[in-house]
Amino acid sequence: MSLAFPLALLLLPLPLLMRLLPPGTARGGLRVPPQVFAGAVEGAALPRGLVPATLAWGLLVLALAGPQMDRQSGLMQASGRDILLALDLSGSMEKRDFSLDGQPISRLEAVKSVASRFVAARRGDRIGLVVFGDRAYVAQPPTFDVDAVARAITEAQIGISGRATAISDGLGLAIRRFASSDAPTRIVVLLSDGVDTKGKVGAADAARLAAEHGIRVHTIALGPDDLETRPKARDAVDAATLRAVAQASGGTSFRVRGMADLEAMAATLDRLEPSPAERPPLRFWQSLWVWPAAAAGLLMLWLGWRRA
Repeated sequence: MSLAFPLALLLLPLPLLMRLLPPGTARGGLRVPPQVFAGAVEGAALPRGLVPATLAWGLLVLALAGPQMDRQSGLMQASGRDILLALDLSGSMEKRDFSLDGQPISRLEAVKSVASRFVAARRGDRIGLVVFGDRAYVAQPPTFDVDAVARAITEAQIGISGRATAISDGLGLAIRRFASSDAPTRIVVLLSDGVDTKGKVGAADAARLAAEHGIRVHTIALGPDDLETRPKARDAVDAATLRAVAQASGGTSFRVRGMADLEAMAATLDRLEPSPAERPPLRFWQSLWVWPAAAAGLLMLWLGWRRA
């Protein structure tokens, strides 16, 4: 506990100084009766009520000094960061070429496992979810309720937005969703495992538009094969385009071939965009002046009642 105005304690000896004044001395229009000092001058007993009056004065001075206690809030400060996840729900996300705990799982199941945990840990960020296939739509508007976004990710199903890969449409919708955002930092995390097949505007053009609006795009190229190393492979991801999107917008591109890469990507992304949950808790001063003030008030009421 500490005092907001410790110099106020200098007022504590004021009544004693008043008692040391010569009897009948006037100060500021206040004449001190000689009877007040009779006990001190003649060695008689202390005036009746002096002890509770002195205690009341001490409590009033303590209240004026502003006692306060350092507290820790359970609330999380808003980070000023908006994040939109743009998630590919094309048919190729069904492919079971990832492994979790020794069991084969689909690409989408792997992404759900990591992305839902990533989102749930980012309390203080405002996060939303865009999904795309043949077309793109907002599955979860940006919200501070990160648990709701994590549930939306785990409930996402292939086919609800078609089975093609409209990467630029998904990115474009995320950029438009940010049009009304006044957040200082706006991030799109774009994840795809294929080639842009349905977009009306090129993904690189959409990335340049994002850069013009101060939106940073991190891209994740998912899957063991890509067009650069195996151009004829079925379901190969267009890693070069996703890399160009990230570079054009000032973001980072990730190449994810397995579960270990996916986990490493999430950890790196956390470092690039630090989570508010890692900040020190919000601290504040709880004012306690009301308690000594109330006690002084009760003492003065009691003194007044005794004299009545």
